[in-house]
Amino acid sequence: MLKLNGIHTFYGPIEALRGINIEVKQGEIVSLIGNNGAGKSTTLMTISGILKPQAGDIVFEGEGIGGMPPHRIVEMGISQVPEGRRIFPRLTIKENLEMGAYTKFKVQLDKIFELFPVLKERQKQLGGTLSGGEQQMLAIGRALMSNPKLLLLDEPSLGLAPIIVSKIFRTIKDINREGVTVLLVEQNARAALKLSNKGYVLETGKIVLEGKGEYLLINEQLKKAYLGE
Repeated sequence: MLKLNGIHTFYGPIEALRGINIEVKQGEIVSLIGNNGAGKSTTLMTISGILKPQAGDIVFEGEGIGGMPPHRIVEMGISQVPEGRRIFPRLTIKENLEMGAYTKFKVQLDKIFELFPVLKERQKQLGGTLSGGEQQMLAIGRALMSNPKLLLLDEPSLGLAPIIVSKIFRTIKDINREGVTVLLVEQNARAALKLSNKGYVLETGKIVLEGKGEYLLINEQLKKAYLGE
């Protein structure tokens, strides 16, 4: 479904991604793990068109999308949940969801409310008054409003209580079961890999390890570096 071949992305003079290769097959959950500053968020922003790669190819369902404007990439079926949620605090829950709607608004709204009943109950409440966990649900719901084929999730567990983190990860699994492919950036390496078909480990802009989620969980190098073992 998605292929990154030799992607180089820069922030000014700083090379944030140094020739990375990633492959995501339809129906998979794929994790991208690594320390702060490794290039995880940069990877997602490059895929979604917010950053332009200086070299390399990004191919989605057989079509090159590297350098394409973000709105076109959304229309093709890729949607991103940004790090830190970035909801609109002065808009209501329903208005936030409307901001993510490109097509099939009513159908998608019903699906989001089925997935997150708390959002339906409080749809007239301002986004800024929600708890962190509820804001994350809203951010995911907003991204799903465009009915994506591929969902890019950037640190969905960041700053949330463990019980809410478990709920968010269960929801990601449910979304995937409904047919949405997921590329997940996550610092909670253990939870991410348990959920994933495949994982990639990024260090200073390079992929240093890749493999099945279950394999990476028992990899000694990764256990020492990211699992605290």
